Amino acid sequence: MAIVEGWLPASRDNWETLNFWWQFYPALASFQWLVSWYGMGKTSVQSKFNIPGRIAWITMEVPGFITLLYTLSTLPVQQGITDLPWQNKVLASLFVIHYIYRAIFFPFLQPSMSPIHVLVWAMAIVFQLLNGTAVGGWLAAYGPTTQAEWDAQGFSIARFAIGLGIFYFGLIGNYFSDEELREIRRSEMRRQEKFRQQGKTIEKHYEVPQNGLFKYMLFPHYFMEWVEWTGYWIAGGVAFTPARSFLLNEVFAMFPRAVSGGKWYKEKFGEEKIKGKYVVIPGVY
Repeated sequence: MAIVEGWLPASRDNWETLNFWWQFYPALASFQWLVSWYGMGKTSVQSKFNIPGRIAWITMEVPGFITLLYTLSTLPVQQGITDLPWQNKVLASLFVIHYIYRAIFFPFLQPSMSPIHVLVWAMAIVFQLLNGTAVGGWLAAYGPTTQAEWDAQGFSIARFAIGLGIFYFGLIGNYFSDEELREIRRSEMRRQEKFRQQGKTIEKHYEVPQNGLFKYMLFPHYFMEWVEWTGYWIAGGVAFTPARSFLLNEVFAMFPRAVSGGKWYKEKFGEEKIKGKYVVIPGVY
């Protein structure tokens, strides 16, 4: 049953159109270079258009993997495909694993979350729907759907295993980097509670993370997410164009925020406090 005829799940013509234009999303993401405002996280500001952080995060991140799962459950039947190769199933599982953490566990693990502006929330939902459709369509019907088709694309168990290893390395690194930031917030909340009990004035306190990969860069959680999706693309192969687009879209969407965040750290703490740290790409920037 189609939710939106021709789009959910996507027909081949519509999917190919989406897959073509999806590779140009970085042009839209690049507009972030022109504005300093970003309505979430440290740069969140008071607005009547804000949505509570956890609610906004869950509802804007969940549509991606739900769209992928829906596409996988409906599109093969429409296309007369009775079963998918194990590679397709593993790649779909990796996508879902990432978003089970990112969309569901992450907001509940956070000690606190700043509100998210409705514009950021809406753009994130659109991104997730389009990305879930692009990746899901390739895995469900429009990429290789038989073992022979995988073999014809030069499938290699070694390459798949390497990609899988890189994916999990990125996923784990991303989690532990997130956890370091969470511990800083927990510590700050304990400090504020102590001051509150003593009747002292409470001022918001920030600090530069120092543990794990934060010893070497300011935004390892960004970098490790890029590593994660690089591994995903490697596992699927060069022909896995939606995965390539996803990776590039992530980089172009997140890199301007890292640059802006690096400036924020410098202004907040001074050059000396962040001296020797790269911003987001080790050995480069």
